[in-house]
Amino acid sequence: MLAVRDVKESIAFYNELFGFTVVVESPDYAVISRDGQSLHLMASASEEITRIVSQHTEIYIEVDDLQAFWARVQTHSGKYRVREPFDRKYGMTEFHIDDGNCLIFVGEMIKKP
Repeated sequence: MLAVRDVKESIAFYNELFGFTVVVESPDYAVISRDGQSLHLMASASEEITRIVSQHTEIYIEVDDLQAFWARVQTHSGKYRVREPFDRKYGMTEFHIDDGNCLIFVGEMIKKP
């Protein structure tokens, strides 16, 4: 469950960038889903809580086609803080995006030749 500043804005973010769709929605709570995976979004009780949570919350989304996700995210890179794809020592290629609520890692296992 992710505390967010604005549930509607967060739904739009995850839909635009990652293709999540709404399963349940109310003003203060939503469940969004993609490919059998779900994320619960809850309106934060205060700006202070949002600030504290955003400094300590990270989400890792592992995908099968990182380049397809990157192409989709890249069209929004002026709107959000984004780090371009790079390889990690632990065998993943990943990019990062900050949605204002948390840091999101999107990664794919490096394919061995």
